[in-house]
Amino acid sequence: NISFGLPHRHGINAAFIPMVIGAGMTSAIMNPVRPQEMEAVRGANVLNGTDENCTNWIRTYKDYKPAEGGHAVASPVAVTAPGDGAAAAGGRRRGGREARMARG
Repeated sequence: NISFGLPHRHGINAAFIPMVIGAGMTSAIMNPVRPQEMEAVRGANVLNGTDENCTNWIRTYKDYKPAEGGHAVASPVAVTAPGDGAAAAGGRRRGGREARMARG
């Protein structure tokens, strides 16, 4: 966690991810549904040569249309996680802060 609770931490993460990929990181624990972060990962993969012939970039952004907020609207890329909890909860953790507060 590099954002330490700062507002819009996903912007900070999106800036940090290409830096650590460039330093040799090969995997990260991150939210794959955040467009800023995934754009940064895909861009870093293109620039460091791990996306051979830019295949993943082209497949993802071939129908690019700017969205509100200035981030790409990409074709969905299959991302699987254990169970369907994260997907079913809209990317939010089950039993998060709201659930703890509701329990008292």
